[in-house]
Amino acid sequence: MKFDVWLLDQKELGKMPQVASSVEEMGFDGLWTIEAGVDAFMPLVLSAEHSQRISMGTCIAVAFARNPTAMAAIGWDLARYSNGRFIMGLGAQVKPHIERRYGIPWVKPIRKLRETIEVMHVIWDSWRTGERPRYEGEFFNISLMTPQFSALPMDLPNPPIHVSAVNRQMLRLAGKVCNGVILHPFHSKKYLENFALPTLEESLKENGRSRQDITVNCSVFAVPTDGEKSADQYEQEARQQIGYYMSTPAYRVVSDQHGWVGTAEQLSKHARAQEWDQMRNLITDEMLDAFAVTGKWGELPGIIKERFGTMVDRTNYYLPYHPGEEAEGWAASIAGFNIG
Repeated sequence: MKFDVWLLDQKELGKMPQVASSVEEMGFDGLWTIEAGVDAFMPLVLSAEHSQRISMGTCIAVAFARNPTAMAAIGWDLARYSNGRFIMGLGAQVKPHIERRYGIPWVKPIRKLRETIEVMHVIWDSWRTGERPRYEGEFFNISLMTPQFSALPMDLPNPPIHVSAVNRQMLRLAGKVCNGVILHPFHSKKYLENFALPTLEESLKENGRSRQDITVNCSVFAVPTDGEKSADQYEQEARQQIGYYMSTPAYRVVSDQHGWVGTAEQLSKHARAQEWDQMRNLITDEMLDAFAVTGKWGELPGIIKERFGTMVDRTNYYLPYHPGEEAEGWAASIAGFNIG
């Protein structure tokens, strides 16, 4: 199981060289950026420049905010510049954000994301072979690529494409056309065992693939009990974020696995009223135990390994990483993941 860092706060680009160097020196396997208040790709240019070993990816970049040819170029350039360490992590986002934050129609998102991925591969094939790209779909029709607009050659594999998935159709899409799946931080062992992984494996089998053909990424809410901050502060932050995610109707399938839909609906009411501070109070101890891991920094890797076993290939804590902060704790966790 690889242990990564999920950069929840990378809005200051000037800090990325230090962050990337620190992540590599500490011994993490990779880092991931999110598209929250900043472009998800730009920090990775600096990360590639200031590291040699770690993998780096977007977790996630919003696919529908860009066209597939532009994303193919970004992925190709980052793969070349990082010497093959870049992972293209894409997500559809949810309908309100696509329509009201990006101003883009929400139409057949699964089909559109599948075509986006297929077009990217068509573009990459065109750059490798020099042949004209040919793709006819419902959303994209691609048939032009002149030498002037072709990318520089690359003697490296295409960037692996991972997609974020919560519900059945997106999990099936991952099993059909993707190299990896990024499971939402709002998950539980029960959800993984009873819903997410069986759905993924069903799709893999239908498409002549196996579990070894796909990487499963999974962020985990963590509550360290021996850190620089108090355990209660970590716990309250986890309860708040779990409450926010649990309020999202698109993620209701996770709550349904536990019979907590009633609580999820109450949280949705608070979200609509923008009563954010009240949401953490609805997250019970049982819910916290289902969605988060609690223990000393050095104990957390063992707890995660026992909980997930071989279900997950890469993991990271849903905690912000800042060089120098909680250094002893992060080091203890890295050591725990490197054992065995």
